[in-house]
Amino acid sequence: MDGITFDRLTATGYGRHLIKGSIDCPVISEISAFVQGARFYSNDCQSILDIGGQDTKAISLDDKGCLCKFEMNDRCAAGTGRFLEVMAAALGFTLEEFAAEAILANRAEKINSMCTVFAESEVISLISQGADRREVALGIHKAIISRSASLLKRVSSAGKIFFAGGVALNPCARSLLETETNRPVFVPPDPQMVGAIGAALDAAEEDWNL
Repeated sequence: MDGITFDRLTATGYGRHLIKGSIDCPVISEISAFVQGARFYSNDCQSILDIGGQDTKAISLDDKGCLCKFEMNDRCAAGTGRFLEVMAAALGFTLEEFAAEAILANRAEKINSMCTVFAESEVISLISQGADRREVALGIHKAIISRSASLLKRVSSAGKIFFAGGVALNPCARSLLETETNRPVFVPPDPQMVGAIGAALDAAEEDWNL
């Protein structure tokens, strides 16, 4: 932290307790941080879907913006940003190409496995059998969004979806999410920063309460 100045610091995310141990700052859970960050961008937000690099979170709020329920898929990388990176590499695409080519596909190749290791093997096998890379890319996107939509449905089934996390920058994922859920999807500026903004807002609120 040498050379960095700040008025107040709050840590969130998987490493929050490591940071607290080093510089003795307050911590809040990712769920709380995403609730605050999402409400900052959308004061009527009641459904949040975050597909990040390591996990997927679905959160529902009441009409006052208070947490009602949440579900997380954090046991493996299936359906996360890291999963997309591995699948894009297996197809020989950059992440940008991966989304752009998937949108151009006429149909989706069915992907049976969501385990990163098995899915990568499945993709390589499909390509060796002559499958169209675009169709495989669309199939991967559909599998991820179907899994994420099911997670979201367990906590919230109506209203606008606040889509956060780096995967929200993927135009194919956004389009498929709207189609899969038949709900409008809102993507904030810098969707991968929602949790950090929520943590900053929490720190500012604590500052006011001092």
